[in-house]
Amino acid sequence: MVLPDLFARWFESRGWTPRPHQLALVDFAARGKSALLIAPTGGGKTLAGFLPSLIELTERRRRGEDLANIKGKGELHTLYISPLKALATDIRRNLELPIAEMKLPVRAESRTGDTPQSRRLRQRERPPDLLMTTPEPVVTIIDAQERIPWGGHMGRHAVPEIYNIIRHHKTSIIFVNTRAQAELAFDGLWRINEDNLPIGLHHGSLAIEQRRKVEAAMAAGKLRAVVATSSLDLGIDWGDVDLVIQLGAPKGVSRLMQRIGRANHRLDEPSRAMIAPANRFEVLESLAALEAVEARELDGDPPRPPCLDVLAQHIVGTACAQPIDREAFFHEVRRAQPYRDLPRQDYDDTFDFVATGGYALAAYDRWHRLKELPGGRWMLASPLVARQFRMNVGTIVELPLLKVKLRRGPVLGEVEESFIQGLVPGDTFTFAGRLLRFEGVKELMAQCSLATGGGDPKVPAYGGGRLPLSTFLAERVRGILQDPSRHPKLPAEVRQWLDIQRWRSGLPQADRLLIEGFPRGGKQFIVAYCFEGRNAHQTLGMLLTRRMERMGLRPLGFVATDYVLGLWGLRPPTKAQLDQLFDEDMLGDDLEAWMDESTMLRRSFRNVAVIAGLIERRFPGEEKSRRQVTFSSDLIYDTLRQHEPGHILLRATRQDAAWQLADLKRLGELLKRAKGRIDYRRLDRISPLAVPVLLEIGRERVLDGTADDELLDMAAQELIDEATRLA
Repeated sequence: MVLPDLFARWFESRGWTPRPHQLALVDFAARGKSALLIAPTGGGKTLAGFLPSLIELTERRRRGEDLANIKGKGELHTLYISPLKALATDIRRNLELPIAEMKLPVRAESRTGDTPQSRRLRQRERPPDLLMTTPEPVVTIIDAQERIPWGGHMGRHAVPEIYNIIRHHKTSIIFVNTRAQAELAFDGLWRINEDNLPIGLHHGSLAIEQRRKVEAAMAAGKLRAVVATSSLDLGIDWGDVDLVIQLGAPKGVSRLMQRIGRANHRLDEPSRAMIAPANRFEVLESLAALEAVEARELDGDPPRPPCLDVLAQHIVGTACAQPIDREAFFHEVRRAQPYRDLPRQDYDDTFDFVATGGYALAAYDRWHRLKELPGGRWMLASPLVARQFRMNVGTIVELPLLKVKLRRGPVLGEVEESFIQGLVPGDTFTFAGRLLRFEGVKELMAQCSLATGGGDPKVPAYGGGRLPLSTFLAERVRGILQDPSRHPKLPAEVRQWLDIQRWRSGLPQADRLLIEGFPRGGKQFIVAYCFEGRNAHQTLGMLLTRRMERMGLRPLGFVATDYVLGLWGLRPPTKAQLDQLFDEDMLGDDLEAWMDESTMLRRSFRNVAVIAGLIERRFPGEEKSRRQVTFSSDLIYDTLRQHEPGHILLRATRQDAAWQLADLKRLGELLKRAKGRIDYRRLDRISPLAVPVLLEIGRERVLDGTADDELLDMAAQELIDEATRLA
């Protein structure tokens, strides 16, 4: 492809040579083809993307073609949409240079939330040739009339206010973070639904027929609201949804933006959303998310290292289609971004495991899944391998599930087997928006009947359902706490909570670690305000209790939230001991010893073994129980540790545990930030900011979602009064 003379001379005047991908995009556009461009920073992506438009507009005007539409108002030629307002502005600024230097007959403008109304009207009447714009997310925090709870995650105090908001909107989606929360929120809305509004429920454990029914009713405009988890985050275009409500803190800005984007799929109307925090710390998190949305700043998970169990599954899947050239396949795998730095040794060990099971398992024919052909290629050892692969393929390992069925009625969905095992006939629980009575298990189904009320219904909890606080939001929460100028945006009772905390102890600082110690009930408590997410805090708590034991502090337990870690024992640490407790070296021998002694590696190995195909969950006509899978994986785990400690699946297990369960990177950054910067406050009693984490101690005794936030607050009133007493 050769550029027109005007553009070729401009490149030459700048001392540039058009890059191959820039020329390729011009060629694709000239032939009416679409393209996806991926290029490194500084590779000229902006110019590559807009060159076809600049050339076409210039050529058409040079030929004297009228670009006005039938009403003579002009037409928009190219639309650029960015989630970041600053990026859209930068793109327009970068385009102004070539347009000005080549004197192109092209007009480029931007349109964001800051664009004056007069310019918006002009752009509608006389659109520019090129328009850079951003979606316009209007987000507020719901000012619930009820008192904001000190602890809890369900947000039931906000349900009456949410119902009133639903009444004044055409169609709303109430997003929640867990399936248990979805059931409770839906139940709470129906209990006060005096107007008999049509409200639906949607989450991944419901039967697919019920989910499709809700989706169809939503698309047809027959529902006023639907309570949903991330099952409705993506993929559905509902133009009539005019409001999104996030019940509970969003845990991540990108997740919140994705959910906000479900509202108002209509021209010239912004997406509207409200956040209903579930507790006082979540108010801070919600304000942090709101400020990030206004600043168009996004977060996201960093890329994880190459997953060797997924690689093993991919090798088998590819071999199901055709024989594999081992050498060529290595280079093909490394073309994928997560595997581009895959060491050759890891690849060879994974391939050998798929082929023979590795050294320790090679004697067993059942793990010989590939055989070598003349010429060096590899094929499936038998057709049975392909059948078992098809029945077990997938990288999401869920706990065993049981279907929930109404007697003489339909299947409502699935819940975890462990939840059903905790029920006895006659127990009631909430599921699929209904109050059910458990009758027993028959033919691998939980048989239920409709209950009429009364009793204390339970709510199914799902492993791994609670989302961790993102690193990006955690930094913003710390920034809000240390900056009193941002506190006027908070509700009055939250401001008072922080004011008393400042007077009694102090507020956490962004570049320091605040730790409080105080006696209560014959025990010595330590509360660390880490703000690194529940996963990292769980790991930190386990490691700290090991060190406290060695120091003779006699630890008794710990509890973790997304914001705070609380530990208790019989003896308080000194400042010097505290510095040793939080030293960075805990991620060395202490971590290794704890991981070897804990059940964490066994749980991770179970998942890795299922994904890699070592443990098969499903067979024709049957499925292994959780007990069978656990027994099989534990037996193989012990065998490999004894006879082949360097086995590729053991290495993958440690990698998975470090990444998914322990959140070690965040923990390491926390310890590095705290080194030499610990503010230790010895108090005579609990502080206001420590109340929520101590409330979790009582909450840990029940299944997630079954505790009533209001009742727990009432039971903890003595704790709250102690923390807020000024004398």
